[in-house]
Amino acid sequence: MNMFAVIMAGGVGTRFWPHSREKKPKQFLRIFDQRTLIQQTYDRLLPVIPNERIYFVLNTNQKAELLRQIPQAEEENIIIEPFGKNTAPCIGLAALHIQRQDPEAIMVVLPADHLIRNIAAFQKVLRVGEKFLQQQDYLVTIGVTPDRPATGYGYIQFSEPIAEIDGIPIYRVKTFAEKPTLDTAQRFLRSGDFVWNSGMFIWKAKIILEEIEEFLPEFYDGLMEIENHIGQPTYWEVVETVYRQIRSISIDYGVMEKSRRVCVIKSDLGWSDVGSWDEVHKLVDKDKNGNGIVGEALVKDSRECLIFSTDKFIAALGVENLIITESEDAILVCHKDQAQNVRELVELLKRKKLKNLI
Repeated sequence: MNMFAVIMAGGVGTRFWPHSREKKPKQFLRIFDQRTLIQQTYDRLLPVIPNERIYFVLNTNQKAELLRQIPQAEEENIIIEPFGKNTAPCIGLAALHIQRQDPEAIMVVLPADHLIRNIAAFQKVLRVGEKFLQQQDYLVTIGVTPDRPATGYGYIQFSEPIAEIDGIPIYRVKTFAEKPTLDTAQRFLRSGDFVWNSGMFIWKAKIILEEIEEFLPEFYDGLMEIENHIGQPTYWEVVETVYRQIRSISIDYGVMEKSRRVCVIKSDLGWSDVGSWDEVHKLVDKDKNGNGIVGEALVKDSRECLIFSTDKFIAALGVENLIITESEDAILVCHKDQAQNVRELVELLKRKKLKNLI
């Protein structure tokens, strides 16, 4: 019973404009390290899962950049989606391919663009999940113990433990909660029985396909049609047809919130989904006035700003709570409170047909 990994790398990361673009989105950027986010994701898997069992799901425009950054990625392990339809189709398509290779495969699913500082703890969680699933047919989600009442993450409420492996308890999931208000997040934190939903999972490929069959039957029928054409000249045409017909839906909403097989492993990973520029400000080192500076910059009489420079020198004077960043062909200045809305600028660029900036 081998363990495989699926790195979901097809997102565009529009909230990280102007650096994140369609051909080189956030996961392919260096934000905190000399290694890009996808390279770091790949690196922390390797001690647990060998290269030949690491799969990538992305779109055609991103394949060349993937192979440039991870040249050892195996061609047959790169699964192309014709266009993004959220995580359920991405995961279902990957599970289909992996099950064909190993009918008893255990499958780790994780986004390409998350930050994890406690790598040893992450790798232990993977090994615990693998041991648990060698005996059980659950869907395991990796929960992160919250250290603040974050409103930008979904939450998972857990109940009683159903197992303990190597000192780590595995809990039955009681409910999933959407991104809460601050008051609700504070209540979650006080209750002690909520964790952040990291969007990382461990399960058997065949079990997630069974759950997709039960809760997303139309998509499952499409997967079976795709399976009939794997290795055939008609494969890509069938994938495109199925993707046009299916709805865009997350694995959480489509399966996890409905399944009776869900459990959660609590973890302290030093985790962030690095979802927007304000999250970068929280994660980088700051001066005595709360300014985070990445690259070449100078700030004076300024507070609580993020200055992110990759090429040009940036100077800021007498400003507060701003995000200021530049790329080769664009500059972004926005209030930190608006960081989640940067994607709206990208939509505006699309409407204005400024394709060179997207």
